[in-house]
Amino acid sequence: MDPQLLAIRKRLRDEFPFYAANALKIRTKAGEIAPLHLNPAQLILQKAIDDQMATEGKVRIIILKARQQGLSTHVGGYMFAAVSQNTAKRAMVITHQADSTRALFDMTKRFHEHCPPILKPKTKYASRRELYFDTLDSSYIVATAGGEAIGRGETLSHLHASEIAFWPKSTAKDIWNGLYQAVPNLPGTVVFIESTANGVSGVFYDMWRESVAGRNGFVPVFIPWFLDPMYRETVPAYFSRSPEEERLVEQYGLDNSQLQFRRIKISANGLENFKQEYPAVPAEAFLTTGRPVFDSEQLVHMIDAAQPRLRTEAYEEDGIGGGKFDTHPRGELTLYREIDPVGTYYIGADTAMGVRGGDWSVATILDSTKTLVGILRCRVHPDFFAQMLYALGHKFNMAAICPESNNHGILTCIRLAKDMGYPYVYTETIYDKLADKDTIKIGFTTTVKSKPLLIDRLRASMRLKEIKIDDKTTLNEMLTYVVTETGSMEAEENCHDDTVVALALANHIHEGSFKPVENQDDYYTEAI
Repeated sequence: MDPQLLAIRKRLRDEFPFYAANALKIRTKAGEIAPLHLNPAQLILQKAIDDQMATEGKVRIIILKARQQGLSTHVGGYMFAAVSQNTAKRAMVITHQADSTRALFDMTKRFHEHCPPILKPKTKYASRRELYFDTLDSSYIVATAGGEAIGRGETLSHLHASEIAFWPKSTAKDIWNGLYQAVPNLPGTVVFIESTANGVSGVFYDMWRESVAGRNGFVPVFIPWFLDPMYRETVPAYFSRSPEEERLVEQYGLDNSQLQFRRIKISANGLENFKQEYPAVPAEAFLTTGRPVFDSEQLVHMIDAAQPRLRTEAYEEDGIGGGKFDTHPRGELTLYREIDPVGTYYIGADTAMGVRGGDWSVATILDSTKTLVGILRCRVHPDFFAQMLYALGHKFNMAAICPESNNHGILTCIRLAKDMGYPYVYTETIYDKLADKDTIKIGFTTTVKSKPLLIDRLRASMRLKEIKIDDKTTLNEMLTYVVTETGSMEAEENCHDDTVVALALANHIHEGSFKPVENQDDYYTEAI
């Protein structure tokens, strides 16, 4: 082969920007068919690809993106190049909805149709969702998340999980786990996760946080909106910067045409929506879904600053109805501080049914300075949870314990206060209209009236920065604790709020709402 032609072929193989400009055609925003010249955002992504391939021999990248930066087009072109120029490769693209699946497959077919003859592989057949290059024994397939059993039994060399934050919440994690297992951990394999943000729950948010922390092998790639040269508008003659805009200019180097683009988008859709769809930093993208009860930005900063756990301990029964906590690597009690032998502690407890896959029973321990020093999180039956709380209270210097008395918590309250005789259990004074007298009830009863008080006290303590929390499970559940359309406060769909309730109960008795049980036989609960 001619040396010059050989050099070109080598560049086409090794330099994707060169290959894209000479072999790939896209439909532009103006409706024209044109070569794919990588824009600034795409060049940043390509550098991350090249760097990881050079250091690890494979690609594992997660992309948090703003709208219409062309990153899904870039990923699609990169995967098409790999599959169409190499033997025995199998690529799969999974999107969040059928329309997106069709659009990405149309883009892939366009790549093939307009590919130069010298680079265009022969196809044996092409279905509505697959291109098969028979000479190479390679293929490129697209599918919709949740539409069918996908990835099972496959062996993939290239995987693209597109808009994973919008996959069906109930099945997204299972779908992702099945797909990821289909990609062997071998040199040359490629996995991309890319999405715009969709709240602070789900597999995308979890994967992003783990990648930023360096724990899952994925390289996080974020590209702020203002790097896109298209995100500009003509500046009117009367334009004058606001103080907030002056801060953005100083912080990010924005010019007036970018600020005008920002103004127009905010005017149309609101500031919160703009931050989610056009984030300047990753935290902005995850702060704007739903109506969060707590300050999301504060919680994100607390997650970033959280200190590692001290150790974990497991509850060990003694065979005579009691037990204690001892150090264990997979224990249900997580400690963040050593126990002060003369310290005062407050425990809030939220009881669940104790079934596998259900809610968690949680006990949160605060010290006298409102520092979360430990958290017990387990799935046990309510009567056994009382036994664990008894041991926990003794471990923390006979701590004050406030269990929720609703539903399954009734049994926990009876066992803890009456049967086991723990003296420092929270009680409420209830006026009995029929008997015309006050009665005492063990535990905190959550009602439509008492719950807002409980949560508002916690929200005030958070706003005043009185509480120190290093437990990331608690902080993440607080992020997904929202006000619904009906006005109730609860966890987002498919999320938990057990740690939030337990923390709120501990904070409640820390505020001076605690009265110990002096004679257990004199008190009643709804279960009696």
